[in-house]
Amino acid sequence: MSFTQPWLLLLLGLPIALGWRIWRRGGGRVVLPFDHHPHRGGGWLRAGIDTAESLFPLLAAVGILIAAGPVRTAEPKARRVLTNIEFCVDISASMLAPCGDGTRYDASMGAIDRFLGVREGDAFGLTFFGTSVLHWAPLTTDTSAIRCAVPFMKPDLVPPWFGGTAIGKALLACAEVLDEREEGDRAIVLVSDGMSMDLGDGNEAAVAKVLKEKRINLWAIHVADQPIPAEIVDLAAATGGGAFASNDPGTLGEVFGRIDSMQRTRMEKTATETIDFFTPCSIAGLALLALATACSFGVRYTPW
Repeated sequence: MSFTQPWLLLLLGLPIALGWRIWRRGGGRVVLPFDHHPHRGGGWLRAGIDTAESLFPLLAAVGILIAAGPVRTAEPKARRVLTNIEFCVDISASMLAPCGDGTRYDASMGAIDRFLGVREGDAFGLTFFGTSVLHWAPLTTDTSAIRCAVPFMKPDLVPPWFGGTAIGKALLACAEVLDEREEGDRAIVLVSDGMSMDLGDGNEAAVAKVLKEKRINLWAIHVADQPIPAEIVDLAAATGGGAFASNDPGTLGEVFGRIDSMQRTRMEKTATETIDFFTPCSIAGLALLALATACSFGVRYTPW
C-alpha cells in the first residue's frame, strides 16, 4: 500500500504524542477529606481507562491515513486485442449468378452479416469493387452501416464501370485503409467469384509484399463452382491467410466460421494501475469510532 499524499503522514506524530501523554500522565492521587485510608493502586482499572482514552488518538491517526490517500497496485487484467477487418466484396455482374435462393452477392452479404455477430467487439470496414473501388463504410465497431448496405450496392444497380474484376487494385486500396489504424491486428476478407484482370505475371507477389509489410492477413473466399485462381491462393498464403471456395449459402457460413477460428482474437495484459484502497482504513475507523462512543458512556479518565 502507498499514498498519494505521503507528506500528510507526518501528522501522525500528533496522535502518537497524545497517546504517549495519556499513558504517561499521573492521576488518581487527589485525596478527599473522607479518604483517610490507604488507596489501592488500581493498575488494571487504570490500564483499561487509558486504553479507552487512546481510542481517540487512534481514530485521529486513521483519519490522517485516509486523508493521505491510500492506494494499491491493481492486478494487471487481460483485454481483447482489437482486430481490424476490412470486407472487400466483388460487385461485378457475375455476382448476380444464382446461389441458393438468391444471388452470390446476397449469399455473401448474408454470411458477412452473421460473421459480424460472431466477431462482436472488432472493428469492421466495407469496400465494394469491380474495376473501380468504393469504400462504403470506414473501420468501426458500429456495424449498422455494413448491414444496411445490402440493398444499395447490388451488382445490377451499380454504374457500368464496376463491371470488371480488379482484385489487386481493391486489395491495395483496402491495405491503405487498414494502414491508418495503429492499434490492433489487421485482416482483409476478400469475397469474389472470378479471375482478376490485374493479377498474374508476378503482380500477385507485389500485392502480397505490400500486405505483408503492413501486417495484413488476407482471407479469400471464392464464391463460384470453378477452382480458386492460383494467383489468389498464392497471394493469400503469402500473407499468412488462406483461400476457400464455396458456392452454397450453408457452406459459405462454414467458411466464415473457419476464418473466425484461424484469425484468432488475441488477449494481452494491460498495464498495472493504482486504485484507491480506503477499505481497511474505513473499517478500522468505524470500529474505533463505535468502541470509543461506547466507552464514552462510562469508561473515562477523572483526576481523582
